[in-house]
Amino acid sequence: MKKVLVIGGGGREHAIVDALSRSPQVGKIYCAPGNAGISAQAECVPLKDTDVEGLKAFALENGIDLAVVGPEVSLAAGVVDAFKAAGLRIFGPSKAAATIEASKDFAKQLMAKYNVPTAAFETFEDYEAALEYVKKGSIPVVLKYDGLAAGKGVVIPETLEEADEALKDMLLDDKFGKGKVVVEEFLTGPEFSFMCFVDGEDVYPMTLSQDHKRAYEGDKGPNTGGMGAYSPVPIITDEDVDYAMEKIMKPVASAMVAEGCTFTGVLYGGLMKTPTGVKVIEFNCRFGDPETEVVLPRLESDIYDIFSAVADHTPMPQIQWKKDVTMGFVMASKGYPGDYEKGFPIVIPENISVNCHSEERSDVRIYHMGTTLKDGQYYTSGGRVLMVVGFGADLQEAHDKALAAVESIECDNLFYRRDIGWRVL
Repeated sequence: MKKVLVIGGGGREHAIVDALSRSPQVGKIYCAPGNAGISAQAECVPLKDTDVEGLKAFALENGIDLAVVGPEVSLAAGVVDAFKAAGLRIFGPSKAAATIEASKDFAKQLMAKYNVPTAAFETFEDYEAALEYVKKGSIPVVLKYDGLAAGKGVVIPETLEEADEALKDMLLDDKFGKGKVVVEEFLTGPEFSFMCFVDGEDVYPMTLSQDHKRAYEGDKGPNTGGMGAYSPVPIITDEDVDYAMEKIMKPVASAMVAEGCTFTGVLYGGLMKTPTGVKVIEFNCRFGDPETEVVLPRLESDIYDIFSAVADHTPMPQIQWKKDVTMGFVMASKGYPGDYEKGFPIVIPENISVNCHSEERSDVRIYHMGTTLKDGQYYTSGGRVLMVVGFGADLQEAHDKALAAVESIECDNLFYRRDIGWRVL
């Protein structure tokens, strides 16, 4: 039986652990650092997801057969390179390949060079020059901090004043660190998340999902890491998917090979169906969060085989998906994505809390994003705290089951959007 180490400690990693726990080949799962919910399905290891040397030492000492990396910070820290240099099997891109997410400017320049459809853009290091460019263009505009910012480095100002404020944050006050800013034209249309397993030139699509980035109902409020998601996405046609594969995902995988930073792992395309066709909003170098929590529960195939095929550069087995549809609601700490308090008790009713671990398909799964456990009691410990996923024959049924479960969870400091899936329901 295989021993697997999952690196990370959020809802995405809980969904990865949950998928691995369904593999008949996997005997023992470790998760570093993990969280309270993950601890029911894996042994949590108190190591930071950026502690490259500590993680490598743990994997060597414990005879880990395969490591799977969740967060972008671990990839940007070079955990894959370190594991491979030590002869360890690991699923995820190298530090160089992770640049496709770690630098928005790198991704945009790559798309420009290889004719991948995306929004028009310019990159700036100077505040005055950036503001001048924005003044000449049209509002709204999209401002992206060049580096990693935990899903919060994108601002879409509706006025020149807001744009000025955001540029000051990014270029003068170094709110996210010292870095450049990409100024992009504002595109319109439904967004969707297209995640693919990638091994160099070979690209294997996952089922589509759609994330909800804004904090409040009606897509109002600041951008977050994501307040909910569903899968599949009926408003995106088979033709759209074929176009995205042939004009975006495959060419970018090939471009990365040509640029000397071959990509292996999950390439996440944040795409938009604009009036002039599908275009790229962003690329990520790993599973999306919260999309993973609605996509992986629909996976019929053994995920250990998929991870192994990519890690070992061997032929990919047929990837099968369940007919069930899924919808998930994020329960977040009040104040998120800004300042919030931690340590509030959470009461999850017994009838839904056991569903995560039942062998049969249950109607609800709960993935923990930011929780701790003390004396048998869960407490909030993050901005996003829980993701409650409903399963159904259609999206309405999945929505109703998830929302009923959300409403039965008690906590004084959580909020959530009730309108997840509003574009299709």
